[in-house]
Amino acid sequence: MGIGDGMSEDADLVRRVLAGDAAAYGGLVAHYRDRLARYAMRMLGDRGDAEEAVQDAFLRAYRSLPRCDDPHRFGPWLFGILVNRCRTAYVRRARRERVVVHDEPASLAAAVSPAAERLEWEAEIAWALERLDPLYREAFLLRHVEDLTYDEMAALTGAGVSALKMRVMRACDRLRALLEETDRV
Repeated sequence: MGIGDGMSEDADLVRRVLAGDAAAYGGLVAHYRDRLARYAMRMLGDRGDAEEAVQDAFLRAYRSLPRCDDPHRFGPWLFGILVNRCRTAYVRRARRERVVVHDEPASLAAAVSPAAERLEWEAEIAWALERLDPLYREAFLLRHVEDLTYDEMAALTGAGVSALKMRVMRACDRLRALLEETDRV
């Protein structure tokens, strides 16, 4: 499922908003909210920061809608705004030098059900993703979670295809090493 799924519906909604039907923007928000929230959460690792980035992306997109050159490409255009909002949020958080401490739940030490094992594995993945360099995390998520092509990634990030391929490869290598570390513990 690509970012531009529903392009003609998006274009119609964009035209309606630009014609003064502000309520039509709700259709665009409804169409993209979950996907953008999922990406932002995985990129930033903090629900509050992710929600703020998504809201900011929607607000900026609304205000800048007249500058959306191709209403059929609203989805990729909006996603590009979110990628930039996530970058800004990450830098802002780093400046605050906020330290995130993860508490391992005591329940993990007990016998684990299959559902609990899955949750534990998801927690390990999230832990490993948080430890990636932001550029590697971004490239990994865009390629392997959002399932974008390298050309789509290049259009969103401004980085070259070869640089993005290298970032994804390094992200995979680093994730593998981090997850192997958790297996040894």
